[in-house]
Amino acid sequence: MTTPEADIVTLLRQGLSNSAIVRELRCDKNRVRRLRTHHGIPAVLLQPLTLEEKWKTKTRQVEDGHVEWTGSRGSAGTPVLAYRAKLHTAASIAFRIRTGRDPVGYVLPECGREHCVAQEHVEDEPGRQKAREQLRYLTGGTARPGRCVHGHDQAVHGKYESDGRAYCGLCKAEQRAAHRAQEAAGGAAPRE
Repeated sequence: MTTPEADIVTLLRQGLSNSAIVRELRCDKNRVRRLRTHHGIPAVLLQPLTLEEKWKTKTRQVEDGHVEWTGSRGSAGTPVLAYRAKLHTAASIAFRIRTGRDPVGYVLPECGREHCVAQEHVEDEPGRQKAREQLRYLTGGTARPGRCVHGHDQAVHGKYESDGRAYCGLCKAEQRAAHRAQEAAGGAAPRE
């Protein structure tokens, strides 16, 4: 069924772009272009959005202050946003909006809701580790040892679990690498 010309012209006069009209009416883009020219309606000058403005168009407030991502997702389900030929995670943009700086390391939600992109709920690696260290002390934990059982410097490699327990990031990375190598070799993986 062909979209009536009057419907297209009405939207053209309302200031919609050709692409917006094609999406809304599901009509031929060349027909919309021809009608714009025929009726002497100037092309819409699109105002380019900033990264932060584009991010806001892809979010939705949900219960308890969480923010849901409505845009694209990466292969692992991570909310992502393409902007000026570069891919950004939605969480890293939320972090940048809140702090005014680029994140260090991964940005993850600390609220317990998977893939939440609320600005107040996301944290980068240093912020996450600082909060977890504070939790360790608040729950009666002591200072992290200077070295792990394998001698790695914990000032460099020390990290904290979400419950405040300390662990060696280098040891954990080595365990994961060994696990992947053993799986690739077809053997049973050792337990961590």
